[in-house]
Amino acid sequence: MDQENVSATLTVAVPEARVFAVLADPTTHAAIDGTGWVREAADRAPLTEVGQVFRMDMYHRNHPDGDYRVANQVHVVDPPRAIGWRTGTETPDGRLQFGGWTWRYDLAPLGPSETEVTLTYDWSAVPESVREYIQFPPFGPEHLHNSLRHLAGLVSAG
Repeated sequence: MDQENVSATLTVAVPEARVFAVLADPTTHAAIDGTGWVREAADRAPLTEVGQVFRMDMYHRNHPDGDYRVANQVHVVDPPRAIGWRTGTETPDGRLQFGGWTWRYDLAPLGPSETEVTLTYDWSAVPESVREYIQFPPFGPEHLHNSLRHLAGLVSAG
């Protein structure tokens, strides 16, 4: 595959500030996740600045431990237009190591109470050594659309 990212777009009937607020809240990420891998936010502070780290408890049946934790680092935060992070792990001595993939949400207002949301998963920076044991993307084609539908449900309910 030459393409090293996938995206999905959905329009929601709420203002972009509301969508951004939900995405910036790590405690909502398990409910947004379209795979069922995200379990719970270990760090609950809102995402407000580039470089901020937030950890998530995860589960995947093919992970060596089943249950594991990821450390995400915010790499873009532009309220209420964009938010994104790169995912990695934290070593026992506190060093962060990233795998080369990122998640990004771009929000575009379509009026005062309608927002186009684009979710992009990019693995272009994944080194070949990681690609030898992880297939990219590591989820099915329905994942991004499922996540956006979950997000739409959350922002509409609030």
